[in-house]
Amino acid sequence: MTSQKSSFWFTPKGFAALGLIAAASYFLLMEHSQHVWQYLPFLILLACPFMHIFMHGGHGSHGGHGSHGHDEEESDQDAYQRGLEDGRKKSDNHHH
Repeated sequence: MTSQKSSFWFTPKGFAALGLIAAASYFLLMEHSQHVWQYLPFLILLACPFMHIFMHGGHGSHGGHGSHGHDEEESDQDAYQRGLEDGRKKSDNHHH
């Protein structure tokens, strides 16, 4: 039996928040469409930090991955280094 915490958006408060957001968005678009189109680039840029904050909720903690995460980081670094060297060798072969 797992006791996994469900997402906020699937709770009654989450559904109410989604409904409120939908209603506010509808009236904003219908009543103030000229203003929305005028500021759309800024609204898109403003959405980026909010998406970053709210969409990273499922990751858990970013710190303290332990030795397993450190080993993977080193192997990624080695793989990157091998790929870089292989790319340089191929580039040198094509130029000669």
